Amino acid sequence: MNNPSLPLEVVQKNIHDAAQRSGRDAKDVTLIAVSKKTPLAAVEDLFSAGQKHFGENQVQEAIPKIQSLNNSQLHWHFIGHLQSGKVKTLGNHFDWIHSIDSEKLIERLSNRYRETDWPTKLLLQVNIDKDPSKHGIPADELLAFIDRVLEKSYANIHLCGLMTIGTRRTSASQTRSTFEKLRLLNELCRKHFSDQFAELSMGMSRDYGIAIEEGATMVRVGTALFGERPTSLVD
Repeated sequence: MNNPSLPLEVVQKNIHDAAQRSGRDAKDVTLIAVSKKTPLAAVEDLFSAGQKHFGENQVQEAIPKIQSLNNSQLHWHFIGHLQSGKVKTLGNHFDWIHSIDSEKLIERLSNRYRETDWPTKLLLQVNIDKDPSKHGIPADELLAFIDRVLEKSYANIHLCGLMTIGTRRTSASQTRSTFEKLRLLNELCRKHFSDQFAELSMGMSRDYGIAIEEGATMVRVGTALFGERPTSLVD
């Protein structure tokens, strides 16, 4: 059975309620509407309703959509696994890239944007639960990874926080534990490096309320806004 899509106002209320439960301001949480496999008209409708941040996970699908909309008020997030060979195809289309998991990828992004004024905001993807089916930097290697990246001072690269994908088919308590571990790891990054590690991208349609309660500053919501689409890890 397909899940019915929820109107934007309902998702926004859920975000407000989750923030309130954890003593936070809902304004500190960015809703990213995951528009992969979604018709352009549906994105336009959501934008007309006030949604400004959208997430895509395939470069070849995203860029024609971004170019067709061509609106400076829209903020685009690349949330899928990014292969280093695809970096040159990104263009100046994405404000954020959520799925950085290798220094090679950072180096290629830096080379791509070295001669431009495009501010590349990156989130490091962490495989917090050591799930072999997921991409991401192992949690116990993260601090050393960041040390190496900062030491090399890559041009036009801004490390802004962490991202993770929760494990499917887990209990609410297990999901909460995953998000709590990422929050604590992000706090450790801020202590060791700087307050630039301010963003936590975690939580999707099935668990964004828990993610917000555990400190998410960005939630990636697709099915709850657009209805069921082909199965993916980033919805």
